[in-house]
Amino acid sequence: MSHVDVVRAAFAAYLAQDRGAMDRLLAEDSVFTSPQDDHLDKAAFLEICFPTADRLRRQEILDAVAIDDEQVYVRYAYELATGECHRNVEVMTVRDGRVTETQVYFGGRFPQG
Repeated sequence: MSHVDVVRAAFAAYLAQDRGAMDRLLAEDSVFTSPQDDHLDKAAFLEICFPTADRLRRQEILDAVAIDDEQVYVRYAYELATGECHRNVEVMTVRDGRVTETQVYFGGRFPQG
């Protein structure tokens, strides 16, 4: 699998709430950072962030592009169950077929999702 394929698989596992698949896609030393979460380890990410897909009505990857030999840039749109639409960007590092780091940059509300 390419690094972009690994990232797309991680997004799919999140949306499907397939914890087993996500566990296999994340390296044991994986770190997750967002404006709300500061360097969560794998266990904390799976406990706090992973089970939140039920708040989404839909999510679509708009761009998933390899930046270099480890990092993938992902821009995506999502609609919350409330009807609010947003766009975010993530930079994910992939090594040996597993995500080792996720950096999330929140966008704001977006009129068309």
